[in-house]
Amino acid sequence: MAVDIEAINKKIEKGSEFVDKISKEVAKVIVGQKYMIERLLIGLLANGHILLEGVPGLAKTMAVKTLSSTIRTKFQRLQFTPDLLPADIIGTLIYDQKNGKFTTKKGPIFSNLVLADEINRAPAKVQSALLEAMMERQVTIGENTFPLDDPFLVLATQNPIEQEGTYPLPEAQVDRFMLKLSVGYPNKEEELEIMRRMTGKKIPEVKAVVGPKDIISARNLVKEIYIDEKVEKYIIDIVFATRNPAEYGLDDLQDLISFGASPRASIFLHQAAKAHAFLRRRGYVVPEDIRAIGMDVLRHRILVTYEAEAEEITPEDVVRKVLNKIEVP
Repeated sequence: MAVDIEAINKKIEKGSEFVDKISKEVAKVIVGQKYMIERLLIGLLANGHILLEGVPGLAKTMAVKTLSSTIRTKFQRLQFTPDLLPADIIGTLIYDQKNGKFTTKKGPIFSNLVLADEINRAPAKVQSALLEAMMERQVTIGENTFPLDDPFLVLATQNPIEQEGTYPLPEAQVDRFMLKLSVGYPNKEEELEIMRRMTGKKIPEVKAVVGPKDIISARNLVKEIYIDEKVEKYIIDIVFATRNPAEYGLDDLQDLISFGASPRASIFLHQAAKAHAFLRRRGYVVPEDIRAIGMDVLRHRILVTYEAEAEEITPEDVVRKVLNKIEVP
């Protein structure tokens, strides 16, 4: 089947204009953090939930709030705490004494963009309550099931250094996040600008520049982006190398990996690479898109052995070795 790349490129050139508008608005408040902002846009375009991990004060929460302000959508911030209940998120049934019937009170999950702040502070019951919403895009309250609005995206933050009063995320839930971002410190120039901007007379305000229809339309365009069969096989080789490293000449990793990446890794790599190409105004995926997004898709899907932990080898180290070893088509 012949693919008209030029026609797709023209569509993307026109359909991606709003990305610059969003970036311009976000830059009014957020200094630097281009990696984080770009990955948030990839999640938005590829319809994938994102987990942001970083020490306090790196503008994770502010970045999500600022991004949501550029889109005319419903936004909810959920501050996760140890005493939170599932009903506090998804809603509950309330008994009406007047008519003797139960009525449904929907929770804050019924929004387009949901910020789950410090998600690892909530107990397992609350974390599992998010599972159906994140994967099925629907919520069950009592005997009724309610579809969530489109677009729907969960953007969660967690602090990697505090362990007191936190609950590790279940592996099943971590796997449902398309990307896990490792947010780092700004450089000297950026921090100087942050200090000046945040201590100035007035913090800049962000205005909404796009609506939900623009996002849904862009997502449909992302699906049209062409990906060659060789690039698809490259994705499969990367994922399979995390499961059977010896077959790919990575014998030194054989005893360091407990569990490799799940099939979701292949799906999400495929989707995220297309979104990455979209942000580069390309109608086709190149291997560099896979390499650029590979770490964020894979780092939370690989479990290392006790031996690896003893040698201080992290999942990131494993992903780096795999990406450097697998031959680029």
